[in-house]
Amino acid sequence: MQVLLFGITREITSQDVLDIPASENLKDVGQLKAYLKQKYPGLGRLSSLAVAVNSAYANEDVQITCSDELALIPPVSGG
Repeated sequence: MQVLLFGITREITSQDVLDIPASENLKDVGQLKAYLKQKYPGLGRLSSLAVAVNSAYANEDVQITCSDELALIPPVSGG
């Protein structure tokens, strides 16, 4: 499973893309976020962290598979 990273999430993980082994058996967005926050504690300190599944924002209960396009969307500040 691959997760695309942008902005501060890229800085926290020092990667553009995370490869998550299928053996982690992540079934939904909530499990994905919990896994990533455990592996990269800096992600847990963000004011918000959205996940996009196949280019659409997804709630915690949205099911995910290895073939989905996943992306972490960090908090955005505007001017």
